[in-house]
Amino acid sequence: MRHVAVFLAVAFAAGSAQAQNNPQAEAQALELLKRGVAFRSVAGPGNQTFDYATFLKSQLVAGGFADADVRVEKLGDTAFLVARYRGTGKAKSGAKPILISGHMDVVEAKPTDWERDPFTPVVENGYLFGRGASDNKFDVSTFVASMIQLKREGFKPGRDIVMLFSGDEETGMKTTAALAAEFHDAELLLNIDGGGGDLDESGKPMMFGVQGAEKSYADFELSVTNPGGHSSAPRKPNAIYQLAAALQKIEAYEFPGQVNEITKASWAATAARTPDPKLADAMRRFAANPEDAGARAILRADPGYVGQTGTTCVATMITAGHAANALPQRATANVNCRIFPGTPIPQVQAKLAELVADPTVKVTKVESGSVPSDASPLRPDLMKVITKAVHARFPEAPVVPVMSSGATDSMWFRGRGVPSYGVSPLFMKSSDSFAHGLNERIPVGEIAPAITFYKAVITELAK
Repeated sequence: MRHVAVFLAVAFAAGSAQAQNNPQAEAQALELLKRGVAFRSVAGPGNQTFDYATFLKSQLVAGGFADADVRVEKLGDTAFLVARYRGTGKAKSGAKPILISGHMDVVEAKPTDWERDPFTPVVENGYLFGRGASDNKFDVSTFVASMIQLKREGFKPGRDIVMLFSGDEETGMKTTAALAAEFHDAELLLNIDGGGGDLDESGKPMMFGVQGAEKSYADFELSVTNPGGHSSAPRKPNAIYQLAAALQKIEAYEFPGQVNEITKASWAATAARTPDPKLADAMRRFAANPEDAGARAILRADPGYVGQTGTTCVATMITAGHAANALPQRATANVNCRIFPGTPIPQVQAKLAELVADPTVKVTKVESGSVPSDASPLRPDLMKVITKAVHARFPEAPVVPVMSSGATDSMWFRGRGVPSYGVSPLFMKSSDSFAHGLNERIPVGEIAPAITFYKAVITELAK
């Protein structure tokens, strides 16, 4: 789930300044990215995630990893990869490993909709185009190249570094669940598919977010059934009207405002860079008191902020009736909820049923491959390392913990008690994001600073 993209001019300026530091790794990362995009690692028939994972294994083994330390395993129509960079066991703060998560799968892309074939990598005007270029094959490629470069340089970490690349993050996350079940005794997890930097429209860095929390994903089906009948003889109850009444009650309800350690820090940093004094004041007031109705109303009126204020539920799909000239025998709707960390999913389900207040309308949780997870604790040691790496490129960019409104692989590890943090080094301008959309792309100039960032963070944390 990539939410970042990068401003070309800034990326090239930063990249060229650091390009000579790791020329061999940079060339390899570009080649890995090109080869990676060409694998059609999309869920369903023809899924090439296993082939992609096998290719990555071959590169890691050729780069100095023992064959026994790199494992590729099939799971259904997809696969996952585990690669262990063995440490000396002399880490300063204990021997538990550091986990690195990323995903090899991508969302579907129809060639007829794209300007270029989505699975044929094309470098044009400084960009590499292709499905998965930014989400998440850029980070997978640059991280693998960074680890091979550290092998090349003879780096010996004090603790093991374990790469865990999932194969269905964009869909069911079954590979992630399997990885989290096996690898949950760890110091922490760094998710290279989360976090990242923001640029304003001029290319100036605004902030770098370290994703320390994410909202739980849950779908609920509202369903009504009754005998139906001929439309020429209307009668009550009517399944469609019953369902519509239930949805109106949910629409009218506003979940309470909520904050945690992560979002308080994020609100403070966002307020500091918000030019609108009324909006900035609302952020500060909400962070101090999420029950402040006035502040909450201002923030929830903005699509960019509503997801950060607490749990949200919204109707997303509806199906009803079976014939144009018959009374409906069944009507169903999907209500999608993004649940604030620490809030149990059954509690939200119970609230929906309470709002509907109609025993004939059933509220059922739909299996969606999601699990609840609490926010990870803020770690001064981690924030110090990340800040140092970010400031080596952008000295004035504030480094702030943030919460994601969407779901990533991190939730499975947080659910298993592993502190998890999104730390992708990419900076983005909001108008330049193409992940999950048409003509996805990434600036080639971002390769150099990404490798520099990953090497700096890993060598410091794995001492």
